Amino acid sequence: MMLEKKRIYILVKTYPTISETYSELVCTAGVLGDGSWIRLFPMPFRLLSDEQKYPKYTWVEVNAERNTSDFRPESFRPDISTMVVEPKPKKIDWDERRRIIFKNKEIYTNLQMLINKAKSPSKTSLAVFKPTKILDFLIEPDERDWNPKKLAGLQRQSQQLNLFKTIEEIEDEFRIVQKVPFKFSYLFEDDSGKQSRMMIEDWEIGMLYWNCLARAGNDEALATAKVKEKYFDWLLKRDLYFFLGTTKQFHNIAPNPFIIIGLFYPPMPPKNQQMSIFDFIDETSY
Repeated sequence: MMLEKKRIYILVKTYPTISETYSELVCTAGVLGDGSWIRLFPMPFRLLSDEQKYPKYTWVEVNAERNTSDFRPESFRPDISTMVVEPKPKKIDWDERRRIIFKNKEIYTNLQMLINKAKSPSKTSLAVFKPTKILDFLIEPDERDWNPKKLAGLQRQSQQLNLFKTIEEIEDEFRIVQKVPFKFSYLFEDDSGKQSRMMIEDWEIGMLYWNCLARAGNDEALATAKVKEKYFDWLLKRDLYFFLGTTKQFHNIAPNPFIIIGLFYPPMPPKNQQMSIFDFIDETSY
């Protein structure tokens, strides 16, 4: 395979997970100029320079090649040394975002139809989905710490890569993102009336939780209530779409291999939309 320069409009940036092989991983996906999906994997986020740490809704250029270890057709392996992030527009333009995101793309409204495509020879693993009705936003406790085995493996990797650094320098470089101690999910209906529950794993919800926790003086109940206020109260007044993706591990075996890896929520209606505190949260942190 050969590296090719790709210009990608970033739509998906999941909350980091840790891996014994690749350190912190962020599932990154977006669309090319023709509207087709592309996934960049692996993306070791902590190895990126500050200038390379891309927010959503920005164009990036990077050399990438088809990731032959991943059967999902949208997956490409990036050469992060070549990544350049274009400046993000200072003004939010939802119409421009719609034009880029929906170009040459089917908007799914029936979940089984999408699952069938994932299980077909096309192995579709990224899609835009429009729920017919949001029934609930669910919050449940999760493990509070990362898997100790993976954490130990990552520490060993960091030490092996930094043989000539002091312990203090390694510890300063070895920064693990905090694990969100809750799982967040939507319960929704599709156009057939079928109810489904799907986990949300995007960067935005993780960062919102930590921002709300800080504002709430570390009161977790108050912080999660504020997260629900945005995702169930505020977002239901917007024109809400899901960015869905599969995981390589469960793509072929799970009855529904999709999870919510991002959200798109332009105003509805486009004019006279009442402003909310959430309109002023800095998107650059996502």
